[in-house]
Amino acid sequence: MRRMSAKEAKNHFGELLMEAQKAPVTIEKNGKPVAVVYSMEWHEAAEEAKLDWLKRAVARARAGDEAADVPFDDELVEALFAEVAETAPVR
Repeated sequence: MRRMSAKEAKNHFGELLMEAQKAPVTIEKNGKPVAVVYSMEWHEAAEEAKLDWLKRAVARARAGDEAADVPFDDELVEALFAEVAETAPVR
């Protein structure tokens, strides 16, 4: 994932938008990550993956699956984003 300082992102906003169409870009302030910019396609894929996961979790819970009680924590969010990264369109 490409990284840019906040100043660089501000001064090269058009470049940031072009890079974000290819892959997510991390924006850093004082050397620390503060934001990620990614394409609308990637965003839509992420939202779709979250919705699919929620539908599956609800279906398992309704079916009485004890494993359906999965906490929505950082590890799960990372897994969802990894799944999206694998399926998101790449330009």
